[in-house]
Formats: sequence, structure tokens, C-alpha cells
Amino acid sequence: MIRVLLVDDHQLFRSGLRLRLEREDGIVPVGEAGTAEQSVIKTRALQPDVVLLDLVLPRRNGADIIPDLLRVSPAAKVLVVSSHTQPTSVRQAITAGARGYVPKRASDTELIEAIRQVAAGERYVDPELGAQLVVADGQPALEPISDREREVLHLLALGYTNQEISQKLYISRRTVDTHRAHVMRKLRLDTRAELVLFALANGLIGAS
Repeated sequence: MIRVLLVDDHQLFRSGLRLRLEREDGIVPVGEAGTAEQSVIKTRALQPDVVLLDLVLPRRNGADIIPDLLRVSPAAKVLVVSSHTQPTSVRQAITAGARGYVPKRASDTELIEAIRQVAAGERYVDPELGAQLVVADGQPALEPISDREREVLHLLALGYTNQEISQKLYISRRTVDTHRAHVMRKLRLDTRAELVLFALANGLIGAS
């Protein structure tokens, strides 16, 4: 059973979402919070499997409290559900520790799938949002990456360290470092969070 905490400052939205989740096999809402402070208290007390978190909360931005939620409940997975769809908002949430990001305009079917994937330890980013993060409108085509660089990208996105990748691929750590640098440069990525989002948007991880 996936235990879910709902965090949103609109009670009507929380009520509707709770009713929808209660009809879903294997998912149970265990609590609600309308502010950042309440969300931390409820997360500590309830230890949910998944926290559905809106970014627009009174007094504090939702992305700012993600580290606090993970501190009081290390096993919880944060799934952002927000009307904010700018690439900057998605990057901030993922960098802060969110495991997924779904826009409020998404269908209930997509949200349920995202909850299940995140609860299973995977990551989920709405495909349209992920595509916006990879290549902005009007940006020139990205330089292609080699098959070996694609392998390194895949393992990095799954969370393997450079040392673990060198052992898996039977190559030196220095070679892994070189491939990683090439991938980040070719794909114009700055952080590991952006690398994960690129892999999600391009089907390299997540849905399988």
C-alpha cells in the first residue's frame, strides 16, 4: 500500500485529489497539509511513502522545504504537483531532492502512474516538461553522443558513481570522467539533476 501525504494550500484541490486517490487500489491518502510548516510536521509524524507537494505555499516556496521533508522522513519520495511549468521550477525541485514533477494540468491517470513509479524508487517527469528542459525553442541541435557516452549517461542517470561505472564497463575511472565531461558538454548540461531529466525525457530511464 502506497501511503500518500497531500500538500497544497487549496483545500478544494486536496479534497478532490483525496477522493480520487481513495478510489485507486494500492494507494491510500494518510494526511493533508496546507502550509510548509504543516507539511514538515505531518511528514515527520506520518512517515508517508510519497509526498505530493505543491510549490506555491504560504510564506515558503515548496522547493525550499524539500530538504526538510527528506530530513524528517528519509524514506519518503517527494512528487511535485504544481501549476508552475517553467524549466527553472522543475530544475529547482529536482535539484532539491524531488523524485518527480507533474503539472496540475496532467490527467489523473498520469498522476497515478507518477505516484506508482516514484514510490517504486524510480523518477518521473512529465514528458512535455522534460522535453522543454532538454532543448529550448530555437536552440540548435545538440551534438550527437557516441554509444559509449550513451552507456555512461544511462548509468550516471541511474545513480551509479564514476568508480562503479568504470567497474561495470571495464574502463578506467579517468575514461569515465572523460566520457562524462563530453556528455555534459555536448548536451549542454550543468548538473547531475539536469542529466537525470535529460535521460527521463529521452526514455533512457524511468518507464522501464
